[in-house]
Amino acid sequence: MAAPESLSLAQARRVALAAQGFTDPAPVGVPTRRHLRRALDRVGLIQMDSVNVLQRAHYLPLYSRLGPYPTTLLDGAAYRRPRELFEYWGHEASLVPVGLHPALRWRMARARDDAWGGMRRIAAEQPGLVAWVRDEVAARGPLTAAEIEHDAPRETGNWGWNWSAVKKALEFLFWAGEVAAADRTTSFARRYDLPERVLPAAVLGAPTPTEAEAHRALVSVAARSLGVAAEPELRDYFRLPAAGARRAIAELTEAGELTPVTVRGWRHPAWLHAAARLPRRVRANTLVSPFDPLVWERGRAERLFELAYRIEIYVPAPQRVYGYYVLPFLQGERFTARVDLKADRKAGVLLVPAAWLEPGAEPGETALALAAELYRLAGWLGLDAVAPPAAGNLAGPLSGALRGVAGVP
Repeated sequence: MAAPESLSLAQARRVALAAQGFTDPAPVGVPTRRHLRRALDRVGLIQMDSVNVLQRAHYLPLYSRLGPYPTTLLDGAAYRRPRELFEYWGHEASLVPVGLHPALRWRMARARDDAWGGMRRIAAEQPGLVAWVRDEVAARGPLTAAEIEHDAPRETGNWGWNWSAVKKALEFLFWAGEVAAADRTTSFARRYDLPERVLPAAVLGAPTPTEAEAHRALVSVAARSLGVAAEPELRDYFRLPAAGARRAIAELTEAGELTPVTVRGWRHPAWLHAAARLPRRVRANTLVSPFDPLVWERGRAERLFELAYRIEIYVPAPQRVYGYYVLPFLQGERFTARVDLKADRKAGVLLVPAAWLEPGAEPGETALALAAELYRLAGWLGLDAVAPPAAGNLAGPLSGALRGVAGVP
């Protein structure tokens, strides 16, 4: 598209949704590796998270763009040769295209300064342990932390992060790029191995760019995946330092890859990527993960979609507003509802603890579209039924719509 000087909010939404792959043609039949690559090219990277109340987070962005797809496609791309993705700290823990490995080496080189506190302390205070752990991986990998930590001292009192000294050493080595994730166990534990036994030789042999070049490459990926964006989200996509991101934005603007634009209603200056498209309409009907790149920068989600969204996993249950694991529902180019979901795998039922209508959305139309999507999601998860919602201002209309989809009077 020819770069305009300004965009309306509706135009910015459509640009963003197209850039993220929500206007790409739906696969005919079962999605293939070609469809997977197209979706991965749109999003640039996929965030990971261990919560499994519905589905592991890294599987959901592809479902939102491709519909029901075999998750073995993503597993193969990430953990089987020839690998197309590798685990690293991109936007938090992420699956990142292997071609971006050189652009992330600056982060690996800064592990002693930038890694989380426990990892830094282990590296500074117990270098012998770190070296021993690396030797164990070299001799016996791939290994989980549990296979080598034995009775290593373990901190207590940090919910979810009571790591042993060995686990901290492994995670420091992972941050530093000295070990890599070979794969994951069925319980989602990382199995560590040396990078030369995990990553393609051509990737490891590629030259290391300067830090400025790397920041420019990563901002370029972010800008292409976002379509139109302000500085905070261009920086946040790969969690870049502010100064480095600003310099990269300026250099990409000078090169013509980014064009400054104003988006009506935004306080922040914005940039439009040269490859951005402005479709006439968006016909999405899909649930979106809390960890989807479309919404993970919450300020952008609010500015772009008027979606005030916060994940409430870590909020005490009595204080939650919408629920534990809440997914927004994208209908057309707007979010019209949000639902708290849980997969009861033993009973074969998709539970809906709560369903909420977004302001301005029409309840009947939204309920019908959402009911169809919930049954599509349930089928992909191998569940046979969808339970009526237990709470929320959309519970009544959605319960009726679910009965209609199921053919129950």
